[in-house]
Amino acid sequence: MPKQEKIYLSTLSEISKAITSDLYLEDLLKLIVTLTANVMGAKICALWLLDEKDNCLKIRATQAMSQDYLTERSIRYGEGIVGTVAKEKKPIFIQNVLDDQRYVEKKLAQKEGFVAMLSVPMLVKDKTIGVVNVYTIKKYEFTKSDIYLLSTVANQAAVAIENTELIVKTKVIQEELETRKKVEKAKGILMKQRKMTEDEAYQLMRRSSMDKRVSMKDIAEAIILSNEISGI
Repeated sequence: MPKQEKIYLSTLSEISKAITSDLYLEDLLKLIVTLTANVMGAKICALWLLDEKDNCLKIRATQAMSQDYLTERSIRYGEGIVGTVAKEKKPIFIQNVLDDQRYVEKKLAQKEGFVAMLSVPMLVKDKTIGVVNVYTIKKYEFTKSDIYLLSTVANQAAVAIENTELIVKTKVIQEELETRKKVEKAKGILMKQRKMTEDEAYQLMRRSSMDKRVSMKDIAEAIILSNEISGI
């Protein structure tokens, strides 16, 4: 096996281990772009995520130190190289970004000295969630191995992001169910203690929540605790 391919496989192995570790998502994505830039000899590796609400892509992680590149910016879905890769779900390689009409950030590219560019989609079950780019500052022909490496990295990052978002959503749902159970229990206590209807008990809790500027969960927990103490 050629030396470069061994290095690529080693990098993919490191990224796979990182994904299964307990790193925070931001740290994980930063590690992914840093390892990728190093192994590919790229000046910059950047990970863009698709914001479906605004229908645009925004930079989420990069190992770049340049303040010009770190400035928050976005690219419309279907616009430029990044937007086109997201829309068409296919890698795009450019030998010189300054000569390609599709590339929209020419001033930045000229200032940073970008030459060649490889851009690949981040896919989860054929759904695009973002794009990963690498730039060189010298003429370079990206190989099939380069495209394979970056595509694999992009898809690993996509899975990590998707899993993290799923965990967050699951946690939110669990918290909502927990709150609902506590509110129901607290309503039952008020109905029994104060001879209230269900609606009267709920409205009392709601007013208390608004007046004290605390959540319904906090009000419910206070009622439950008070009832438990009085029963001691």
